[in-house]
Amino acid sequence: MSTTLTIRLDKELDETLSQLAAEQKRSKSDLVREMLRRQAAVADLHLLREELVPQAERAGYLSEDDFFRDVS
Repeated sequence: MSTTLTIRLDKELDETLSQLAAEQKRSKSDLVREMLRRQAAVADLHLLREELVPQAERAGYLSEDDFFRDVS
């Protein structure tokens, strides 16, 4: 099932989207769907990181270097 979402874009954003769509030979709708999916994935990763950082710190991983030292 699909739904329709109507959004208002300022002229500059619409021109940017139109240019990207033309360069990639894709529809603006297709690009916006992909951008929304990517942004949702980024938001999910941020939430996951917020949950995992306290656990990692309790385990002694205070920096990314600590983590990579042990997994390398």
